[in-house]
Amino acid sequence: MKVIGLIGGMSWVSSAEYYRLINEAVQRRLGGQHSARSIMISVDFAEIEAMQAAGAWDEAAAVLSNAARRLERGGADLVVLCTNTMHIAADAIVQAIRIPFLHIADATALSLRAAGIDTVGLLGTRYTMEHDYYVGRLQTRYGLRVLVPPKPDRDRVHAVIYDELCHGVVNPQSKADYLRTIAALAGQGARGVILGCTEIGLLVRDGEAACPPFDTTRLHAERAVDLALADDIRPPSDTRPDPA
Repeated sequence: MKVIGLIGGMSWVSSAEYYRLINEAVQRRLGGQHSARSIMISVDFAEIEAMQAAGAWDEAAAVLSNAARRLERGGADLVVLCTNTMHIAADAIVQAIRIPFLHIADATALSLRAAGIDTVGLLGTRYTMEHDYYVGRLQTRYGLRVLVPPKPDRDRVHAVIYDELCHGVVNPQSKADYLRTIAALAGQGARGVILGCTEIGLLVRDGEAACPPFDTTRLHAERAVDLALADDIRPPSDTRPDPA
């Protein structure tokens, strides 16, 4: 079993979910007393959130790249960044390490394609919904049509993430608002919805929404276990050349 390196803390709530899901998946597949071989470095989300608000993306990328290098030095065989939003730093992280990096959008898109879905709604932070690093990857690499809510709904989705879910708060009114937003996306043609923030799975469960939810936290964690248990751990998106 390979060692999974986790960059956590964004937020600690979803990082705890990653740890649980990865270990449950390993025990389900291997049985007995098996658990995942893993290392986690958890950053201070207050510092990262301040960089997000200031648009200091390069500074945030440097922090996360350093965390990835520390995981590699600590013996990790692959790196998992436990957040959707900060995949804006994915290219910088890939360049900083020699071990594979598993992109959360790739894990999600492969599941969508396996389900035969080509039009999907996206909920997440405003950065994830509005910047091209995430939507563009889904469109360009996987040919997905991605629908996002109108700005008032984007603002509401974003606020719930930072003000409630990142603190472990699950509010029934917020859940109703999310389900209404998903129903509107389904009305525009979405056949599924990406829960594109690693905390949203705490709020929206299978069978509750107008179209099937694709929980990025669970999909990312399951794919990490796939790679940890495989002979070849290089993800399909890793385009670096084979070593000489």
